[in-house]
Amino acid sequence: MALLILLVLIGTPIIEIAVFIEVGDRFGLWPTVGGVLATAAIGMTIIRIQGLTVLSRAQENLQADRFPALEIFDGVCLVLAGAMLITPGFVTDTFGFLLLVVPLRRLAAQSALAYASRCGFSATPSGSAGAGYGGTVIDGEFQEVSEASETHDNDNVADPPRLPDQTVVRNDDP
Repeated sequence: MALLILLVLIGTPIIEIAVFIEVGDRFGLWPTVGGVLATAAIGMTIIRIQGLTVLSRAQENLQADRFPALEIFDGVCLVLAGAMLITPGFVTDTFGFLLLVVPLRRLAAQSALAYASRCGFSATPSGSAGAGYGGTVIDGEFQEVSEASETHDNDNVADPPRLPDQTVVRNDDP
């Protein structure tokens, strides 16, 4: 994984420089610079519009007590797209614009969901947003017991005081 990141960090600028040289040869310096600035401006406008839409959907889900998982994924994609579009270069701009295409983001979300489920993560939270991802929530009260009041003799352990309908969990391991 570290090798892949290193290759991306080294390879991306090399590829961008090569593409800049080719585009500059074909179109000239100022059209090349104008193209880079235009893609950044157009991309940022699209990100702003889509970002407001994603934020609105996330707020609607939160008000309906639903976890906004897809909106969070969309937000991460928009942040990555913004970083790629701000970075000067045509290759990074291409990948940034691909992240702005909603059907491609849905495909990426499905792939990420499939990968997460293969790794053992549950995709849907059970109950409300605070219930967690597929786990069981146990609501209860507890009382801290100091070690001085505990006895370590397993044969002489008295049951702790409890309220009616209260389950007591004890660990009698030494």
